[in-house]
Amino acid sequence: MPDQKQIPDELKWRLAAGFVVKMPALYDRAFRQTAGKRFDGLEQEIWMELARHVAMAARDIHLPARNAQEIARTLVTMLGIIYGPEYKSEALELNGDSAVIIVKRCPFLDEVPPAICTGECLFHKCLALALATVPLLNKDYAARYVRTMCTGDRQCEIKIAIDTGKDAR
Repeated sequence: MPDQKQIPDELKWRLAAGFVVKMPALYDRAFRQTAGKRFDGLEQEIWMELARHVAMAARDIHLPARNAQEIARTLVTMLGIIYGPEYKSEALELNGDSAVIIVKRCPFLDEVPPAICTGECLFHKCLALALATVPLLNKDYAARYVRTMCTGDRQCEIKIAIDTGKDAR
């Protein structure tokens, strides 16, 4: 019987990420009915807490977040670590100080059967994570979803730009 050291790191990473992406949908199925209307708010708090851990980990490994392009690259790196090697995305620089993350393959869609959690269910989890992580990486920036695969688009597009809504607060 092989021990853990004999299993290739790539396989361990893929398996661990596969378990991670299934967990939110399983919690949804197990607790949504019991928690009722409170479920979405409670779940959002969990994803926002995860965003804090993502931002701390990015700082711990010295990933930059001084401008939109760096934030996008850092978020792509961190989401790739969380979701594993099946997550395929890239960060593109746009005009001015803005960038877009293009997600071409998402393990949420590949690993979670629709009977457990639909695209709409998956979208709210990802939305909470990305929207909370960006200002934690740099308080002057915000993220906005332009397209989403889990709601039927060909790819996800997450735009990162200076938070113009801060002036209105």
